[in-house]
Amino acid sequence: MKKRIPALGALRDFLLLWASQTVSALGTAMTDYALIVWVYGQKGTASSLTFLTLCSFMPTILFRFIAGALADRWNKKRVMLLADLAAACGTAAVFALHSLSALRVWHLYIINILLSFMNAFQVPASFVATSLLVPKEHYARAGGLQSFSGSAVSILAPALGSALLAFGGLPLVLACDLASFAVAFFALLFFIRIPEAKREGKESREPFVQSCLDGVRYLRGHSALLRLTLFLTLVNFLAKLGNDGMISPFVLGLTGNNQRILGAVQSAVALGLLAGSLVMTLKKPPKEKAKAIFLSTAVVFSGNIVLSLTRRPWLWCAASFYSYALAAVMNVNLTTVMREHVPVELQGRVFSAQDTLKNGAIPLGLFLGGALADHVFEPFMASDSPFQALLSRLFGSGSGAGVGVMFFCAGVLGVALSLTCLGKPVYRALDANRSTE
Repeated sequence: MKKRIPALGALRDFLLLWASQTVSALGTAMTDYALIVWVYGQKGTASSLTFLTLCSFMPTILFRFIAGALADRWNKKRVMLLADLAAACGTAAVFALHSLSALRVWHLYIINILLSFMNAFQVPASFVATSLLVPKEHYARAGGLQSFSGSAVSILAPALGSALLAFGGLPLVLACDLASFAVAFFALLFFIRIPEAKREGKESREPFVQSCLDGVRYLRGHSALLRLTLFLTLVNFLAKLGNDGMISPFVLGLTGNNQRILGAVQSAVALGLLAGSLVMTLKKPPKEKAKAIFLSTAVVFSGNIVLSLTRRPWLWCAASFYSYALAAVMNVNLTTVMREHVPVELQGRVFSAQDTLKNGAIPLGLFLGGALADHVFEPFMASDSPFQALLSRLFGSGSGAGVGVMFFCAGVLGVALSLTCLGKPVYRALDANRSTE
């Protein structure tokens, strides 16, 4: 007990930031859910929802390099306050337009683009702020808490958003979001002190374009981190071809559009993330974090294989639960490795470079996954051929069977990729408590 009290004291500012930002994230997630319901009620098309998601996703990726460089140069607290304020202004604008019966779907597209732009600055600033607030020995615990809160928000937001919509409609959801913003904003403004990272004098004199590319240069100069980033890029691509991107058409196709079963599988995903995050918060971090990343990723992809070879919903739920529990373990270890091996004054740029590279494959994976499912695998599994007859013994036939074949292929490739990287000597530097130079 005596050892835990100093630890809590050392994490005081971080815990206050984490708790207040979690409240704000819950309010934002409830608004996102309510607006999806509202947009679908206005348009009734899937494309309107996917475009809304695209508006929230692409500006963050496109401006992340610039934002990372500025986040390293600017005061982290001010960046986070401005980003929170911009988010609140976006919610207030939606509230005002809806109150005047003037809200249109295109308004939400524009607001989401602007908020995504601000999020490009918020994320690297928050990443560096956590590194500045948390002692090195508690990096894994802090990452576990952040992952835990993110999972909890993903579980609670749809339920609370639905309840608030039923009780008071969209205005009540927006009002709760604004209240949650006030909690986070004033907690950060008055009660949290974020120390400034030490910077070398030459950094302020270096050309801005060169500063934006510092993150890429750092990764190129540190082979283990660069290879790990490229590994994650392939992982994200394969994941979108598998259950991370195609779970809905797989389950709905095989169950005759049974949304209750899909809901159960998605709940298992959220609970798995929650469980994995909780484990990483409470347990002592592994000494060999790189090995933990590759082993947990191999287990994650094994879930694709299990999903593809069974038709029992409870097995789908079980595979989804353990896959995403290990995904949380992988993500926390990855975050810890980055904090341990990148100087804090460079973390905004390096994090942004890594995030851009590893997430850049996601749109391609989503696009290619949909195209392969609709035009290659599903038509093939609905055809009549000797090879199809052989595959149907394993994956069944009809709607959803082609996506099952995709799951199996993505799972096998993901497991093979992870186990191959596990034996590479270059990653041993990441398991040493030192720079990867």
